[in-house]
Amino acid sequence: MPDAPTVLAVHGLVFGWPTRRLFTGLDLQIHPGVTLVTGEDGCGKSSLLRLLAGDLEAEAGTLAVQGFRLDASRAAYRERVMWIDPQTEAHDAITAAGYLDSLHQHYPGFSTSVLAGLVEGFALSPHLHKPLYMLSTGSRRKVWLSAAFAAGTPVTLIDQPFAALDAPSMRVVSELLHEAAAHPDRAWVIADHEAPPDIPLASVIRL
Repeated sequence: MPDAPTVLAVHGLVFGWPTRRLFTGLDLQIHPGVTLVTGEDGCGKSSLLRLLAGDLEAEAGTLAVQGFRLDASRAAYRERVMWIDPQTEAHDAITAAGYLDSLHQHYPGFSTSVLAGLVEGFALSPHLHKPLYMLSTGSRRKVWLSAAFAAGTPVTLIDQPFAALDAPSMRVVSELLHEAAAHPDRAWVIADHEAPPDIPLASVIRL
């Protein structure tokens, strides 16, 4: 997609853990559609998503979504990037419905109508009024995925989109990614060990 606009631009990204250097001067141009981040365990897939979200602080480099730089316009950047750590326990005390309702204040493009379709597709209705800590790993994943696909952000980051899902929910995610792959303005960056079957990819980042 040589003529596609750049939705997320990364220049000179530097980051590492005390025991391992992950990125030294990483440059990325993320275009509309679905981009896959892949590689072996421990290569930095999840860390890269957290860096792109602004959830981890890079040692150096710049990140910009639609011209809004993370270091200069943090609030504007963060409302344009949807990310939820699938391992988070930060929202455990509130209900699934309470978490989803809270997203309006963080993402201006959040769509209630899209969310309603996702709740139905993922069969989440029986779980909406349960505290998140009571949900199974699969049900929690469905809540995070519903949030991600309803957020309406220019950039959506998803770690292992099919993990812990039942077969019907995997089909829903596959359909959503098919739609995402054809979007002219928005970018989805997914991290996984292998490419999702039959999903046209805008690019592949191998770590």
